[in-house]
Amino acid sequence: MVSRKATLLADSTDSVVTILDSTSFSGDIDGKSVKLYTLKNSSGATAYFTNFGARIVGLQVPDKNGTLTDVVLGFNKAADYNNPKEPFFGPIVGPFGNRIAKGKFSIDGEEFTTPTNNGPNTLHGGVKGLHFQNWEVKTVNDKVITFALTLPDKAEGFPGPIHIEVTYSLSDNNELTIAYKATSDKKTVINLTNHAYFNLNGEGSGTILGHTLKLNADKYTPVDSTLIPTGELAGVKDTPFDFTTSKTIGQDIEQDNEQLKFGKGYDHNWVLNGTKS
Repeated sequence: MVSRKATLLADSTDSVVTILDSTSFSGDIDGKSVKLYTLKNSSGATAYFTNFGARIVGLQVPDKNGTLTDVVLGFNKAADYNNPKEPFFGPIVGPFGNRIAKGKFSIDGEEFTTPTNNGPNTLHGGVKGLHFQNWEVKTVNDKVITFALTLPDKAEGFPGPIHIEVTYSLSDNNELTIAYKATSDKKTVINLTNHAYFNLNGEGSGTILGHTLKLNADKYTPVDSTLIPTGELAGVKDTPFDFTTSKTIGQDIEQDNEQLKFGKGYDHNWVLNGTKS
């Protein structure tokens, strides 16, 4: 599915500013109301969210010239997010982001089974996960919004219940911060993250292969053919995974490299070097 927010061409530079209208965006999914929520700071940066998946819908930020650009891919109607073929535009994913090998894990000798929705593995919490849930809006003001959700015990096979809160904050320095909190009455697994697709040139401007990236990471985690980490921490030196000095994302992405073939590009974890004294 192609991202298709309504857009306005602003000024002679043809910079793109997203128009998101709460009335036309809102709708019902699974019998529950899905709405659009907005945070805005003093410099005009605006972040849009919806309670369906506690997801980022859009993020307008000023460039060095002060021109606002929407840097997050998304849709202008709530119903467009309820799509099993393209489920991960902007949501919180979990209870376990990334993959669980063969849909099985054990805690204290007890084995749990989760739905396999990515080849032989469980991806991002399963078929419904957190991304297709209608979250409660616990608090909201001009700068902060908190979404809350309780997954019942054995939802998608995960032990629980799991109580989750996610707080998005937009600062006057144009910083968007995400804070996660999860508690459970039982031992469980948790690995929450956000799955927004960013393009710093603006939504609809083409690929991100020309973006420059630098990572303070000397190692990464190789994966098998189903994208499960092998357990090895491999050095990035002399590989396409070396971003220790700035380079474009596309510079080495077409190299003849088994890991790039497995991931169809970069679909890996880098091991950050950490803080050095």
